[in-house]
Amino acid sequence: MPAMRLALREIRRAKLRFGLLTGAVGLLVFLILFQQTLLSTLLGFFTGALEHQSAEVVVYNDEARRNVEGSVVTADQVDAVAAVEGVARAEPLGEGTFTVEADGELTDAVLFGYVLGGPGAPTRLSDGRLPERDGEGVASSIDRDRGFDLGDEVVVQPGGVPIRIVGLAEESRFSVLPAVFVTYATFEEAKSARNPDSAGVLPSLVAVQPADGVEPEALAARITAAVEGVEALDRATAVEELPGVSSVSQSFSVILALAFVVVALVTGIFFVILTVQKATSLALLRAVGAGAGYLTAALLVQVVLVVLGGIGVGTALLGLAAAASGAEFPISVEPSVVATRGAAVAALALLASLAAIRRVLRIDPFEATTRPGAT
Repeated sequence: MPAMRLALREIRRAKLRFGLLTGAVGLLVFLILFQQTLLSTLLGFFTGALEHQSAEVVVYNDEARRNVEGSVVTADQVDAVAAVEGVARAEPLGEGTFTVEADGELTDAVLFGYVLGGPGAPTRLSDGRLPERDGEGVASSIDRDRGFDLGDEVVVQPGGVPIRIVGLAEESRFSVLPAVFVTYATFEEAKSARNPDSAGVLPSLVAVQPADGVEPEALAARITAAVEGVEALDRATAVEELPGVSSVSQSFSVILALAFVVVALVTGIFFVILTVQKATSLALLRAVGAGAGYLTAALLVQVVLVVLGGIGVGTALLGLAAAASGAEFPISVEPSVVATRGAAVAALALLASLAAIRRVLRIDPFEATTRPGAT
């Protein structure tokens, strides 16, 4: 392809110039990928346990303002939800933050109590098995080195309720704390041990499994309308509405948007300057018969090669960061993130190159005979 040969010839003659641009784009791509990975990991620490449990609809007390910690529902409300048309199964789901003894040290952990075989079970089981009886639990796998590994015993304090870890689930923390899925009876026992004078233990939420063919969003709206004193949300909406999720997402979105803008500006300005500097050469090429489309194609090839090189550099740097990250805050290279963010960077770079393309299209071959030294 002639345009490719011209583009590569020019890159070889200006290796340092194009190398520096590729490196600059690579650093910006790394910033974008790194920030996106940080956002995903941080949000996973906030929301993982709720996002990766099997209930497709969760039902709150309508005064909880979509806060799991602040929600309490009654047994009558659980029964009323179960009676709504389109509900295949509805069970109580308990959630609470407890002080536990793990690996000989006191730490905070979140217990999720669900009815065995019902909605609310962890869905990212990576090792071991689900609880089969009271006193067993599935912990977040990232906390296995903190006393939550298979076979470890976690003791709820005060009260001394023991929980044997029989399974590990990926991406299942909650509120940046270790999470443990237990039977609902174990949750009730832990709650009662902490508050021995309480009259009874009420569930935090209702975990709902829609009937076949029923959309979770539609069922959530139907439950909210049919049952007094509750607000139902589909799982995705419930995750998005958790406290802190929106503010964290917005903060990172601003940083990511700025990084994308800088990529566009750096690429666009570089190729505009390059086009100005080689205006005489471009005019000569036009004068000897090179078409505007040929020169434009060569310019676009250079833009694409620079961006692809930058994406490669950025991905490699992210790989190094992932290798250096620790188990407590792991960083990983997600191909889908690299592909989508890389495509966005490429699209912005091509859009930014329109100014340079416009200058190429405006070059008049006659200018080759009027510039100094042309004759």
